[in-house]
Amino acid sequence: MFSRDQIEIQRKKVFGEPNQMELNRPCTIRDGIVKFSADEIAEYAKIFDQYNGTLSFFIPASGTGSRMFQFLFEFLSDDKHENEIDAFIDQLNKYSFYDSLSESIKTDISSQKRDKKKIIEYLLFENGLGFSKRPKGLIPFHRYNDLTITAFQEHLLQGNDLKSSINEFQFTIQKEFKDFFIQECSSIEKLLEKSINVTFSEQDPSTNSVAFNEKIKEPLVDVDGKIITRPSGHGSLLGALNNINSELIFIKNIDNIQHFTRKDLSNTYWKVLAGILLDFKSKLCSLSASPSLVEFEKLNEKYNLIDKSIMPVSQDQLTKLLNKPLRVCGMVKNEGQPGGGPFWVLKNGRITKQIVEKAEISNSSEQQGILNSSTHFNPVMIVASPYSAFGRRIDLFQHRCDDAYIIVRKSQDGSDISYLEHPGLWNGSMCDWLTVFIEIPSSIFSPVKSITDLMNEAHQELT
Repeated sequence: MFSRDQIEIQRKKVFGEPNQMELNRPCTIRDGIVKFSADEIAEYAKIFDQYNGTLSFFIPASGTGSRMFQFLFEFLSDDKHENEIDAFIDQLNKYSFYDSLSESIKTDISSQKRDKKKIIEYLLFENGLGFSKRPKGLIPFHRYNDLTITAFQEHLLQGNDLKSSINEFQFTIQKEFKDFFIQECSSIEKLLEKSINVTFSEQDPSTNSVAFNEKIKEPLVDVDGKIITRPSGHGSLLGALNNINSELIFIKNIDNIQHFTRKDLSNTYWKVLAGILLDFKSKLCSLSASPSLVEFEKLNEKYNLIDKSIMPVSQDQLTKLLNKPLRVCGMVKNEGQPGGGPFWVLKNGRITKQIVEKAEISNSSEQQGILNSSTHFNPVMIVASPYSAFGRRIDLFQHRCDDAYIIVRKSQDGSDISYLEHPGLWNGSMCDWLTVFIEIPSSIFSPVKSITDLMNEAHQELT
């Protein structure tokens, strides 16, 4: 699968000097992040409502849901979190999947002498609901119209509510679960009484990375002497994104979704992000027809597209900017949630606006100081366009920073391993895009990292 040269290139990267971003400063309001008034928000949403062009969704959904149940596994192995387990079981009747439990398990739940491990094993393993093996997209999140709704189905419902005509919902999945996703889609089509164009892509195994044994710095091999590889992160999905030809592409995480009855604020801001992109793209198109450095400076003042230290740009620089893919990214206030953040980054003497993950940042006191002073983080609410201001379809690989890879260190089969992750999908893979960061409300970021997060307000039916 890998030539000797390819293995050597990866080995040098894995065991060479860490490849880290040099933060210049965090993006803040009026310095990289734009905050709009209520009237402007309404106007941008209206722009999207009047849009009749092509629109697709791109939602990575291949990750398993096992991390959602970490405290359940720890309880089974060493009786940790007993109080948390008791509270979880006491609330099981409030979860959307409660009706799927067997009658004997329901009886056990209400018993004073309930067998807690039996209940947890039923939820996790194949003799029961088997949640530990399901991808997160197939975990029941909500109830709606007497239906149990998975995360995957909720995205279809809310996407359809956002715009009745959508060219494509594309989900990246594990191949063995494709039939399950198709069945889930059929249920939503029956509910909506319309067909939905859902497509599925898979992470191409050819994008995998070599797993190196940390101790001997050689590729890890199986019993047959075959090199062991590891999936190389969501940056390997760039090829799937590159195959979508819609004018607008909504990119979102599978677990950041609210109950359908609480969708309005979230969908309003999806409209706003798209309306902003349509607005500034139309102004860029005018510049492409009649380049004006003065007009670009006004546009930059409004949208913070590039660092002011670069201004004024030359005609050649303006032409290059107009030939980039475009994205508008929602940013929420940093209140302790996980996620990469928006920063101004210094590279090769140029300051550019980037989304940066913590793993890409040096541990030096200076860089950690910049990190800790950040005010916002990235919840992955992105509206993208793979078409330039000149109307040309762009090869997204031409705007990826190939040297923005990340080194992952893990344990596998008793060995400490290291391997490369491709530049992240919204990090290094979009490092050369023309980017707008917009502040959005924190309340529309409601990811499900633990099964108990489904008890949060955002996941409860609004009555």
